[in-house]
Amino acid sequence: MNTLKNRVMDEVKLAMKAGDKSRLATLRLMAAAVKQIEIDTRAELNDSDIMTVFEKMKKQRKDSIEQYINAQRDDLVAQEQYEITIINEFLPTPLAQEELQSLVKDAVNHTQAVVVADIGKVMEWLQPRIAGRASSKDVGALIRKLLA
Repeated sequence: MNTLKNRVMDEVKLAMKAGDKSRLATLRLMAAAVKQIEIDTRAELNDSDIMTVFEKMKKQRKDSIEQYINAQRDDLVAQEQYEITIINEFLPTPLAQEELQSLVKDAVNHTQAVVVADIGKVMEWLQPRIAGRASSKDVGALIRKLLA
């Protein structure tokens, strides 16, 4: 069974052999983040948990990019963007807007939601289908728009 954690470690080995120091540094950060959470929780993470860790790392880098742009630090912006591309290699491809809208419509129909207060039921039904592929913020906005 080739888990996401094993895939990261395999990529670390490949980056070491290739001498790609910047890629290696990013992969080591990813492996360290997973290991740290495993130590903190005293449990081995499954692929879904690891994807959540990687999503959080990606979000942190996006936030950093905004701050670096404001500080006019293009060198740091480029580094953060590079790290995001590496992290994206281990995340599922994001849903296209049309696919997301279709999924939200299906969820609303399936849960028989009619008012905005039913958003919890719709999100609960959608969560396993969109995990790591769309932000909850975007999905919530689509649900509100559909139910309003």
